[in-house]
Amino acid sequence: MVSKESRAKIREKKHYRMRNRFAGTTERPRLAVFRSNNHMYAQIIDDSVGHTLVSASTLQKEVKAELEKTNDVAAAAYLGKVIAERALEKGIKEVVFDRGGFIYQGKVKALAEAAREAGLEF
Repeated sequence: MVSKESRAKIREKKHYRMRNRFAGTTERPRLAVFRSNNHMYAQIIDDSVGHTLVSASTLQKEVKAELEKTNDVAAAAYLGKVIAERALEKGIKEVVFDRGGFIYQGKVKALAEAAREAGLEF
């Protein structure tokens, strides 16, 4: 019987391959996105020193209060707007987008487009 590799393992491999190609710097940090079945998380990371500069997720009270559901495209779009606003407050205008091995569609795409509309450049 042929055994298939799990989707999670395939995503992790894709993410490692992507991380070999780019990294966040002090001038242009990395916007990393992770989505689970129930929530979404976004972080802006400076990989040169290994620090998270800004983060937002659908678990946070102020974000969750604005959402009807935490695992749909509307929630992802709202999270993109929130992460962009927090980044702009810290003086971060340009980022490198790291989709985390996820396919660029649906929630990941909604988060990216909302962040662009709110003022982040990538």
